[in-house]
Amino acid sequence: MEWFEEWFDSKYYHILYQNRDEKEAQSFIDFLLEEVDLKANAKVLDLACGKGRHSQYFASLGHDVTGVDLSPNSIAIAKENEKENLHFEVRDMRVSFKEDYFDLVANLFTSFGYFDDIKDNSKVLNSIETMMNEDGHFVIDFMNVEKAIRTLVPSEEKEIDGVIFKITRKVENGNIVKDITVEDNGKTFHFQEKVQALTIDNFKELIAKTDLVVDGFYGSYNLSIFDADVSDRLIIIGTKW
Repeated sequence: MEWFEEWFDSKYYHILYQNRDEKEAQSFIDFLLEEVDLKANAKVLDLACGKGRHSQYFASLGHDVTGVDLSPNSIAIAKENEKENLHFEVRDMRVSFKEDYFDLVANLFTSFGYFDDIKDNSKVLNSIETMMNEDGHFVIDFMNVEKAIRTLVPSEEKEIDGVIFKITRKVENGNIVKDITVEDNGKTFHFQEKVQALTIDNFKELIAKTDLVVDGFYGSYNLSIFDADVSDRLIIIGTKW
């Protein structure tokens, strides 16, 4: 089992990240839709959707939204909010399932670069390309690796809902690795997060091998221009040939 299959499907993942900023996520989508002019009732794919917080907001704006994720637990939670224009499925983002279909494919909140085999990055991009229609757009929201490495916090401990999380971080073999020890009711569990340390140049190289076209690189959720020295995010917006 790969790390993300175990960790993302664990209840402790949802406990640790339960306080993610919903207003920030919604504000980002508002800025995104100013940049990407979607038609009414557009078909939106939230690729690696987690529990579906971005999907829900896209749907609230009237779009026809499909959220997919590899985690059955996350999708089970997301399905509690399904409605006529909002559906969720368990799927692997490396494998396309609808060709030339979506007006927007969104891969948000650092949901890229999870795999041990870097060839899988190309599989994800090819999947995105295949599922976009001819007028479609894509957005990839990744961290600014250069700043993330410079400001890496080596270790911390936090208690949430009576559960103790001991977290260490390091850069190893081209990955940013987070080891997580969980102490809960006298039991100890170990998990890991591992994300490839992909720079803007890495993304340019990967995208150049596809028919995707970058319209802009942005550095924050208000879509300020990307600056490797100061930006918190690396957000890529584009279309295809």
